[in-house]
Amino acid sequence: MSTTDPAGASPRKRGRPTEAERAQRRDDILDAAVRLFIAGGFAQVTLDDIAAEAHATKRTIYVYFGDRTEIFLAAVERLRDRTLEQPARDDTLEQLAAKIVFALHSDEAIGLHRLVVTEAHTFPDLAGRFYRDGPQTYVAALNRRLPKPDPARAEALFTVLLGEHHRQRLLGLRPAPNREAASAHARAAIALLDLGPER
Repeated sequence: MSTTDPAGASPRKRGRPTEAERAQRRDDILDAAVRLFIAGGFAQVTLDDIAAEAHATKRTIYVYFGDRTEIFLAAVERLRDRTLEQPARDDTLEQLAAKIVFALHSDEAIGLHRLVVTEAHTFPDLAGRFYRDGPQTYVAALNRRLPKPDPARAEALFTVLLGEHHRQRLLGLRPAPNREAASAHARAAIALLDLGPER
């Protein structure tokens, strides 16, 4: 049989990857980059390092993201999008607050937060974009769930949702919460601020 005969071809698909394959490849690169950033710091990790860890070429990384800053911010955005995506948009205030607690107290989020605090003076643009694409977006989402939208109260709720538990997580003094603990934390925060009935 000819090696060019389709019947004898490798089962590996050729041609352009599907949307699902592209999404998986993007996640694989982000997962590799997050591991390296958390372990070695932002400034110390190069695109070559990320390419090697992800088993990808630098060209592939440039096509998907661009430079190192864009990779870091894409990881922040992915965490945010997974937290706020549907059905989260239809969640009650308590349900959304619990998802935010669970996400932002996770090992990945804590690692990214530690990293951006460490690098903020050296990379101020990174810090600014981290705040805009992360905390500000969560505050806006909470504000939309308040019985009476109020940016100041939404910001206060976000602050309490992190609180001392988040500080302890940053210091390595507390494990990441499970879903039940995240929900209890959210309920306590909402009750503390007396935010009233949910929408």
